[in-house]
Amino acid sequence: MDEAKDENCDAATYKYKFWWDEAHSYYSKLMLHKRIGAFKTAILFCIVMFLGALFAATQCLDISIFTGAPFQKPSLTSKNQKIAYQLQCSTGNATQKCPVKNPILLTTDDSSAEQCPEYFRWIYEDLRSWKRTGITKEVVETGIHKASLRIVIVDGKLYMEKYRHVFQTRDVFTIWGLLQLLKLYPGKLPDVDFMFQCNDTPVIPMRDYMGANASIPPPLFHYCGDDSTLDLVFPDWSFWGWPELNIRPWVSLKNEMKKGNKRTKWWERKPYAYWKGNAWVSKNRGELMKCNVTNNNDWNARLYQVNWGDESKKGFKQTNLANQCTHRYKIYIEGRSWSVSEKYILACDSMALLVKPQYYDFFTRSLQPLVHYWPVNNNNKCRSVKFAVDWGNAHQKKAQRIGKAGSDFIQEGLKMKNVYDYMFHALNEYAKLMKYKPTIPPKAVEVCSETMACTEHEGVNRRLKIESMVKKPSDSSPCLLAPPYSRNEIHAIKDNQQSVRKQVEVWEGSGDVRKVKF
Repeated sequence: MDEAKDENCDAATYKYKFWWDEAHSYYSKLMLHKRIGAFKTAILFCIVMFLGALFAATQCLDISIFTGAPFQKPSLTSKNQKIAYQLQCSTGNATQKCPVKNPILLTTDDSSAEQCPEYFRWIYEDLRSWKRTGITKEVVETGIHKASLRIVIVDGKLYMEKYRHVFQTRDVFTIWGLLQLLKLYPGKLPDVDFMFQCNDTPVIPMRDYMGANASIPPPLFHYCGDDSTLDLVFPDWSFWGWPELNIRPWVSLKNEMKKGNKRTKWWERKPYAYWKGNAWVSKNRGELMKCNVTNNNDWNARLYQVNWGDESKKGFKQTNLANQCTHRYKIYIEGRSWSVSEKYILACDSMALLVKPQYYDFFTRSLQPLVHYWPVNNNNKCRSVKFAVDWGNAHQKKAQRIGKAGSDFIQEGLKMKNVYDYMFHALNEYAKLMKYKPTIPPKAVEVCSETMACTEHEGVNRRLKIESMVKKPSDSSPCLLAPPYSRNEIHAIKDNQQSVRKQVEVWEGSGDVRKVKF
């Protein structure tokens, strides 16, 4: 497209020169004859020629020169268009600043947009508390005492105000992810003002905002939620990397795990349930460790405690996630709240055994028991795990099918573009409820890729940021968001999940895997 524009400009320049030369030549000839009537005609002719030449020349100018538009001129993406993002790092000892240049605004072909995955429909459910009242600035600011950050996006630029300490680099990589979203869809996200919480557990109890005289709850984005809270779920930081645990960005790690799945065929894997992690963070995990194999009992589980401090000193050689798809069954169990490990466990092709979770993140509410995973009874973990493994080993094709369905859900449904599209739609639907125009808070600072990555000259933090950086704008629009669930559909989904869990408990009570029918 840029090459075509250059050709048009060359042609316009040629026309301008030709018309001007012609006008000047004709004017000179008439002046020699000094005819008054012809002289007037020449003046008129020159004016017409000059205006024509000026029109041709202005084809090369950007219309924003005349309109003062904040974004650069919109243009349609095409295969010939090559826009690549590069960090504009300051040289020498100069303080790193964000580029002054406004973001590029691109339009895309909406006809190429695909339908969003089913789990996107939960966005409406999360925002339902504000559907009737809308979101005012005053309501947003009531969440300051619960929030870690305030994030404001105005004209495609991000501003952040930090309220309190955040564990490790969760806030850093969450902000980094938002910056990449703005690069992927430049000019498409509306101005927005929201609070964000970076801790483990949800913080907006539903019970505090019930009743006829209840106040409006503060809308607050968070990594997880549960049925007793109103936090708005949002993708967690680990999609762009987790430097403290040496976990690579999701795009790279997902591909590594896909290759790892092929190294060991399902039926060649160890016929046990595997779990590896930090058991010290919760009582629930501590109880799971009692299901480990001993001289007296074998619950079909192989469980390993991780000391992340020791692993860090050893270079994380024993915790590579792509090398942990070696058992037919993998256990997921929550820590203090939800765990980012769920996507890694489900992506293994092994049948996932989910110890009944209390919390959900943005994609897990659409997982179905006995389709994507096998449900494990939280009150009787050891017996439940043993029964699941016994059944799977007796029905290997069915167990393999469940493992593959869960893995496909992650590998296909949780592609990085879907992660960005979920972020886009969650913020876009939130912005539709806002009843004010966002402005930059006095204490907020502008944050961009340059201020976050250029100041780090080496180390794992910089490496993960560069690895996860969006390199160019998307050629396609965000996926198409389906309508919200009805109340009956919400109840039907939850009732079905609960019904399947109860049925599995009945089978476990019988102790006979032959009674399992589905």
